[in-house]
Amino acid sequence: MTYLPRLARVLAVMACTATLSAPPLAAQSDSLMPSGLASAFLSGRLAVSDDNFVQIAESYDRALGADPDNAMFRELAMQGHVLSGNFERAVELAAESFTHDGPSQVAAVILQADEFTRGAYDAVLGALEDGRRTGPLTDAMGAAWAELGRGSMSDALGAFDLAIDERPELAPFALYQKAIALALVGDLERAADILSGEPDGPVTLSRRGVIGHMAILSQLGRFDEARELGEQMFGSTPDDDVAQIIAALADETPVPFTTISSARDGMAELYFTLGSALVGDRGDWLPMIYGQLAIALRPDHGDAILLTGQLLERAGQNMLADRTYALMPEDNPQYLGAELGRANALFDSGQTDEAVDSLFALAEARPESVLVYSSLGDMLRREERFEEAAAAYTRAIDLIDEIEERHWVLLYTRAISLERMGEWERAEPEFRRVLEFVPDEPQVLNYLGYSLVEQRRNLDEALDMIERAVEGDPDSGYITDSLGWAYYRLGRYDEAVPVMERAVELLPSDPILNDHLGDVYWAVGREREARFQWRRALSFGPHADLDMELVRRKLEVGKDIALEEAETAE
Repeated sequence: MTYLPRLARVLAVMACTATLSAPPLAAQSDSLMPSGLASAFLSGRLAVSDDNFVQIAESYDRALGADPDNAMFRELAMQGHVLSGNFERAVELAAESFTHDGPSQVAAVILQADEFTRGAYDAVLGALEDGRRTGPLTDAMGAAWAELGRGSMSDALGAFDLAIDERPELAPFALYQKAIALALVGDLERAADILSGEPDGPVTLSRRGVIGHMAILSQLGRFDEARELGEQMFGSTPDDDVAQIIAALADETPVPFTTISSARDGMAELYFTLGSALVGDRGDWLPMIYGQLAIALRPDHGDAILLTGQLLERAGQNMLADRTYALMPEDNPQYLGAELGRANALFDSGQTDEAVDSLFALAEARPESVLVYSSLGDMLRREERFEEAAAAYTRAIDLIDEIEERHWVLLYTRAISLERMGEWERAEPEFRRVLEFVPDEPQVLNYLGYSLVEQRRNLDEALDMIERAVEGDPDSGYITDSLGWAYYRLGRYDEAVPVMERAVELLPSDPILNDHLGDVYWAVGREREARFQWRRALSFGPHADLDMELVRRKLEVGKDIALEEAETAE
């Protein structure tokens, strides 16, 4: 069995021979366009740079209305619509593209998806015969699923086998597709054999593929084998949906095979798996295109909804992400994840009150969910509502029967909230409890060590913690800053200088680090450089933990006098 990320590069080549993303925009000069067309073109060009898919679709639709023969406008409008989830308009433009502009790979895959949506399996096969190409992988699997959709399982198996035999690089992927096709028609034994990776070679499985394999094994009465597979692939802390499956297997209750229920679903699975495997750098539209096509074919595909929503969030398209998450059916095991995604999209779009309110409402609806309360705590902590955050974390912790190592982040974030509330006597034991579970975790060592340094307590112990944190994460500017600050607090100024300089090198725009470096320079008599760093700190501020007035006073009268004045004022 092979997990998907290992074949991502192969799939990128197999999925298409050209990148499915924005065509170059330098092909036409706006100075030669009529004013209305130039406006549409310029707004579209800006939208492309911002990944604003709704605006891309709208702008290039307008541009196309003024210049209907422009292939670039049509291509961009089409991609904007499919990325926005407006599948019907994308299909219209794809058909026009083939009529007016010649072959377009994006148009070809959209038309293929539309034919599967309509059950037009003869059209899929006819287009392949006529030379319409979507890419080696989607062509081969599309032919197989179209044959199955026409009712010919033997021809479908022949198409799967042809891809497996003639394209070895496709074999791990095509074997999975063949296996779920066999499961669909009830041949569970052969499906299970293929998914085991034994007789035909390794099979590429996504998370959904593993769940499907577990379901098939359970249908065959092989409950122990299915449970062992789940524990092997998902570990001791599976998500709720997997945990429910493993619990059913422990009771020897067969799990329904729901990965696909039709040839159309099979093609949706193909698009989703490609989208998952091809996730790369931000700005790559290809995974989102496949995700949207999967949703177009199967609107209740929970994993495709989550994938596409997350990718839209990453692209900064929070409105579209929210709309995508809202497609999740309430009875889908992934519903909770989608609702949390919607809240996060609201938060990132600046609608913080709405985001927090949505999580409070979700907590009322799902009062037994650790994930909901921990997510609520995270959002409240980001909003610096530390008392409420601590209460949410406490509720999440109280819902756990036995606290284990895997819960350390929850304990850690509650400790942070307590510390930010000024409840150090409650926070310190929590930090130390976390270190019992993860004694070498750099973030925890750093937070506790730095807090002790700021309080000028247990400085030797604090220094040891921070040195261990730096050893564990030497490229963290914040942790390196803590080490330099510990040296400074201990009066080891010469040692503090190179460490603090390294911290600012790692995070040159952080006002706290620049302020600290200024203090260190002042301590060793480098007063001109100190003032330079304080000015930099002010230029990068404000910051919640930076006293801007104190920094300004240090620039005016020097650090020593400024601190004396501050202490007197207190």
